[in-house]
Amino acid sequence: MKIKFIFLYLFVLLLFSGISQQNKNDSLYIQFSGIVVTQDSLKPLPYCTVIDKSTRRGTITDFFGYFSFVAKPNDVIRFSSVGYKNAEFIIPDTLTTNKYSLIQIMFEDTIMLKTATIYPWPSKEQFAKAFVETKIPNDDYQRALANLSRSQLQDRMEFTPMDGAQNFKWQQQQIQTKLYYAGQYPPNQLFNPVAWIKFIEAWKRGDFKKK
Repeated sequence: MKIKFIFLYLFVLLLFSGISQQNKNDSLYIQFSGIVVTQDSLKPLPYCTVIDKSTRRGTITDFFGYFSFVAKPNDVIRFSSVGYKNAEFIIPDTLTTNKYSLIQIMFEDTIMLKTATIYPWPSKEQFAKAFVETKIPNDDYQRALANLSRSQLQDRMEFTPMDGAQNFKWQQQQIQTKLYYAGQYPPNQLFNPVAWIKFIEAWKRGDFKKK
């Protein structure tokens, strides 16, 4: 009988000890909440990462910069966001309640990324082949020389129709030519040696052949 009483006493003692230890552990946790804002305008910083370095757990702020999760006193909380310097906060161990609120200010930071060069060739062999066979386009100077060449200007002159100013100029020249020979016979081009030279050159070039 005494042995049963001793076992019953030990069982009750262990039961209350576990409940007391659980209540003690539960009392260590607090609800850690707050808002993350920017330093220059105090605007909420959305999607900022909030990590408890002690437990490796955490959360991210919502669109309004708000966050809330369970933590313990003396835990180190780390705040990080792209474009801002990392910040850390230690939860005080002198809390008298199971809640703690914080307004965390984040300072802007400039991140210098390394230069990344993207090439369209998957291998060095294809790059070497493309480098050798690639036709380098002409620069502005080469294009200007090509556009101002005699052959280019002559082709454009032959196929470019005259505008109103050129037609007017040609008509005035014809009127002046008629006035120059007014009251006399105009010269006969059959006896013009320059005209014959131009005719012979055109004949040699084949300008009179049917195309």
